[in-house]
Amino acid sequence: MTALVPLVVLLPLIGAAAALILAKRPRLQRLVTLVALVGVLIVGIVLLIVVDGGSPLVVEVGGWEAPWGIVLVVDRLSALMVVVSVIVLLAVLLFSFGQGLADGHDETPVSIYYPTYLILATGVFNAFIAGDLFNLYVGFEILLVSSYVLITLGGTEARIRAGVTYIVVSLVSSMFFLASIAMIYGAVGTVNIAQISQRMAEIPVDVQILLHVMLLVGFGIKAAVFPLSFWLPDSYPTAPAPVTAVFAGLLTKVGVYSIIRTETVIFPGSELNPYLMVLALLTMVVGVLGAVAQADIKRMLSFTLVSHIGYMILGVALGTAAGTAAAIYYIVHHIVVQTTLFLATGLIERQGGTTSISKLGGLLAAAPAIGILFFIPALNLGGIPPFSGFVGKLALFEAAAEQGTVLSYTLIAAGALVSLLTLYALIRVWNMAFWRPAADVADYESDLLANVSEAPNEKAVVETRTTPKLMIAATGGMVAVSLALTIFAGPLYGIAARAGENLEGPGFYVDLIFGEGSND
Repeated sequence: MTALVPLVVLLPLIGAAAALILAKRPRLQRLVTLVALVGVLIVGIVLLIVVDGGSPLVVEVGGWEAPWGIVLVVDRLSALMVVVSVIVLLAVLLFSFGQGLADGHDETPVSIYYPTYLILATGVFNAFIAGDLFNLYVGFEILLVSSYVLITLGGTEARIRAGVTYIVVSLVSSMFFLASIAMIYGAVGTVNIAQISQRMAEIPVDVQILLHVMLLVGFGIKAAVFPLSFWLPDSYPTAPAPVTAVFAGLLTKVGVYSIIRTETVIFPGSELNPYLMVLALLTMVVGVLGAVAQADIKRMLSFTLVSHIGYMILGVALGTAAGTAAAIYYIVHHIVVQTTLFLATGLIERQGGTTSISKLGGLLAAAPAIGILFFIPALNLGGIPPFSGFVGKLALFEAAAEQGTVLSYTLIAAGALVSLLTLYALIRVWNMAFWRPAADVADYESDLLANVSEAPNEKAVVETRTTPKLMIAATGGMVAVSLALTIFAGPLYGIAARAGENLEGPGFYVDLIFGEGSND
C-alpha cells in the first residue's frame, strides 16, 4: 500500500503537465483534469480505509531513511484531509466545466486554468502528507504560486489589486515560515517533524517559545487567524466563482492543519494554549461582526470564513484528544459547507446579476432550486440541529466544558453567540435576495440594510445569465455531501476521534516514523 502514497502528489502533477501540453485541446484538458482528480479520490479512499484500519503508512522517498530523506506520512488526519479536499476540488471542477461551456473561457481560460488548478491540488495534497517542515513549505509554495495565477484570472482591475494584496501577505507568511525552519534547524539540527519533537525539549524554554511563536505567525496568516486575517475579505470575493469557492474551502484549512501538527507533535501541551484560546475567541467574534455588517454575499461569507476558523483553533488550543477530534470534524464540515455556499453564491450572481442583497429580490420565485441550494448549507453553517454544523459545535463545546475553566466557558458562550449571528447574517441574505419580491427592490427601505456596507467598487447589476444544469448539479452534489456529513456523522466522528487519540501527544507520530519505543 505504500506505493499508493506518492500517487496522491504525482497524479495531479502529471495531469498538470499533460493539461499544459494539451493547451489547444480544451476537451482533452478537461478530461485529463477530471481523470487525475478521480484517480486521487480513489487512492485517497483506499488510503483512508487502510490507515483507519490501524495501518498508518510512511514512505521514505528515494530509499533515504528518516530523518535524512524526504518522508511522506499518511495517518488518519492526513488521509481524511486528502479525501475531503479532492471531493471539493472535483465538485468545483465540474462547476467550472459548466461555467466555461456556457460563457466561454474569459473567466477561466483553459490553457492555464486547468494546469494551474491541478498544480494547486498538488500543493494541497503534498502539504497534507509532508513529514518534514521543508516539504510542508514546498507544498505551501506550490499551492500559493498557483493561487497567485488563479486569483488574477480575467485580469480586471479589482482582481489585480486583490491579487497584489494576496501575494504580499502570502510572501510575508512564507518568509516567517522559512525563517522558522532555518531557526529550528539551527537549534535542533533537523527539519523532520518527528525528530524535531524528540529534540525540542533539549533547547532552552525561551528559544522554544520563540520558535513556537514564529511558526504560529506563519501558519496563522495562512489560516486567517485574528489579527492576521485582515487580507482575506478583500482578496477572495474578487476571483471567479470556482476559484473563490475552492480558496474559501481549502486554502485556510491547510494553515489550520499545519497548526494542528505543530501543537500536537512539536509543541504538545504548550503554555501558549491559553493565548491560542484568546485568539480563537477574537477570531470568532471579530469575524462574525464583520459578516453582519456586509451587504455583499461574497464578503459576508468571507467574514464568516474567518469567524469559523476560530472554532477550529478553539479545538486545537484545548490540547486534548476530544478537542482535537472535534476540531478535525469541524474542519471537514467547514470545508464542505463553506465551498457549497460560495458555489451557491455563484449561482445567485448569474441569476440576479449581482451579489449585493440591496439589489437582489424575488429569486425564490425565479429560481427555487438555487434557493434550496443556498438555504440548506446556510442552516448547516448556522449550526441548526441536526446538521453537521450543530454536531461539530456541540463536540467543541463539550470538549471545552471538560476543561472547566473560566476561559473555556467564555468560549462556549461566545461560540453560541457567534453561531446565532452567523445564522442571522445568512437568513438576512435569504430574506432580502430570495423572499423579498423583485418588484420591491427599487424602493425597498429596511432597517436590515441601514448599517451594512457594500463591497468596494460595487457596480450596478450586470446582465443576468442562464445557469447551466452542470453548475446546479455540482452545487447540488456538494449539498448532498454536506447532508452526508450529518447522516454519517457517527462513523465520520469516529475517524476524527481516533485521529484525535493518535494526536494526543507526539508518541504515536514519532513511533510511526522511527519505530515503536523511539519516543521513550
